[in-house]
Amino acid sequence: MPLIQVTLIEGRSAEAKSALIRGLTDAAVDATAAPRDSIRVILQEVPAAHWGVGGVPKGTSVKEAGHG
Repeated sequence: MPLIQVTLIEGRSAEAKSALIRGLTDAAVDATAAPRDSIRVILQEVPAAHWGVGGVPKGTSVKEAGHG
């Protein structure tokens, strides 16, 4: 049973998340020949303030972070 875990910044629509789940499931079926109903996809959404890029929380300006 393939398990695909995806972590992303929260804020995407239900439709976008459904499309991602479908696309990942299709890719796993194509790549592994596993039965579609055995594929599991977990989406974990993280608040932007908890997602760091380059040492700075996502959504924080360089000035706010003290780098400018």
